[in-house]
Amino acid sequence: MIDLLADIGEVLPRLVREGLLATLTAFGGGAVLTVLLAVLLGLALHQGPAWMRGIARVIVELFRGTSLVVQLFFLFYVIPTLTGFDLGSTGAAILGLGLNYGAYGAEIVRGSLNAVPKVQWESSTALSMPWLTKMRRVIWPQAWALMLPGFNNLLVMLVKGTAVVSLVLVADLTFEADRARRLYGTWPAYLAVLILYFLIALAVSLVLRRMERHAQQRLGLRDSQLAQAKKDAAQAMAGAAAAGGSMGVAGGVGSTPGPDDDVGRKGGSS
Repeated sequence: MIDLLADIGEVLPRLVREGLLATLTAFGGGAVLTVLLAVLLGLALHQGPAWMRGIARVIVELFRGTSLVVQLFFLFYVIPTLTGFDLGSTGAAILGLGLNYGAYGAEIVRGSLNAVPKVQWESSTALSMPWLTKMRRVIWPQAWALMLPGFNNLLVMLVKGTAVVSLVLVADLTFEADRARRLYGTWPAYLAVLILYFLIALAVSLVLRRMERHAQQRLGLRDSQLAQAKKDAAQAMAGAAAAGGSMGVAGGVGSTPGPDDDVGRKGGSS
């Protein structure tokens, strides 16, 4: 036991020096792209005209319905062959993570917009607010507070999803842990990397929970609205959890639009 703890004490600093930055880079870039794509695709699914909803739905189902590992290989190996443009290991990792998790995030955004009370849509429409003003001043602040619990789950899953970027030659924590395993043994290497992934996920979750409480307190949301938002987020994440498998990789076929879509869209159309 003492030897194990001593080995972990040697492996942890090594992983922090040689793999942590690559993992944080993949996560940070992937998180920014995930949120950006989720907002754009979610708005298109909820507020866009039929042709835009169709395009957004195809993109969402394509990236939810295919494996993250295959998408990474396609971006890293196929794109340079077809186009001559090489994204590099880190670029392919960030783009693959952002596209895959952004597709799941789009359902969180759409569900949160659906959860905004219909009277809010109707009132802002009755006041003849331009669409941008209505979204910025009335709808989006409420939807943002409702979607934060879902984004909390999604970004924690993204932390775990970064473990596969070593497949496209990114020297991340998992890659360095495998190298450390040959020097220190299996137990110290993988216990140390498990601790680091847990700490990163915990930090992300704490930040998102703080943002969630702050946004909800500002708006004074009712418990029933929060419960509905969490239910929608859980449904959106169910496919990711089922398809993630042991590596936490999102790639399953998700839900189709429910009956609330039409209600929310009708209420939101000006």
